[in-house]
Amino acid sequence: MTQNESDTFEIGSTTVHRLGFGAMRLCGEEIIGPPEDEDAARELVRTAVDRGVDFIDTADSYGPGVSERLIGETLDDPDDVLVASKAGLLRNREGEWLHHGDPDYIRNQVLCSLDRLRTDTIDLYQYHRPDPDTPFEDSVQAFAELKDEGLVEQVGLSNVSVDQLETAREHVDVATVQNRYNVGDRSEADVLEACEEYGIGFIPWAPIDGDDLESHGETLDEVAEDHDATRRQVALAWLLERSDVILPIPGTSDPDHLESNLAASQLSLSDDEVARITDLEN
Repeated sequence: MTQNESDTFEIGSTTVHRLGFGAMRLCGEEIIGPPEDEDAARELVRTAVDRGVDFIDTADSYGPGVSERLIGETLDDPDDVLVASKAGLLRNREGEWLHHGDPDYIRNQVLCSLDRLRTDTIDLYQYHRPDPDTPFEDSVQAFAELKDEGLVEQVGLSNVSVDQLETAREHVDVATVQNRYNVGDRSEADVLEACEEYGIGFIPWAPIDGDDLESHGETLDEVAEDHDATRRQVALAWLLERSDVILPIPGTSDPDHLESNLAASQLSLSDDEVARITDLEN
């Protein structure tokens, strides 16, 4: 059985392996409704944890509510797994993602997430996406208050700029930032640099997006061939080598893909290979 052999990182007072699991794909098609086989989804979560994954990322909008519920039913608030969730983005049956950063809404959503995750305190609660119709500081302050009240342990941000990160840090200790970042899309490099400066965990969403990887597929395939690996495994291994604060959370509903992702934690790229991929144009 392939084990998670990635290095570790401290989120607050909790130490986790840097290669985590993104739980968005536990839902049905288009991230709406339940999966066809809920037992298989729960078994996938159990398998991930059994293989050393101790950082799982979800959101109230995945399903909506489905991913959180399945995780809660499977794990029942374990002490040895950090479960992160998010609020501030709605998901409707038409497939739209809608901003909703109103403080009262966030305070309501945390109660729903606590119930679905079967816990008294959410380990890491992240503001999913800034809402142009709600002052950013008001939304962040709501998260800060949830932390003060003990409903959440740590606060994170998602899809933010460096300026927004700086603003948020005036109101609350920010444990993590989750922005899009991968081999083919490094437009958020300035946010990564800020996280490195402050010792904040950087969670790249879409860490192995197929379309992004295609832009540098030839180089990735050449490196993969030397390691008897796949393009996607090389891309994940590069993220783990790229920065000590990066916490990739590849998501899947397929046990074989989970196995492949975990194998990437055992892939050792040379300094020259890391530099070769890092120097690719984006």
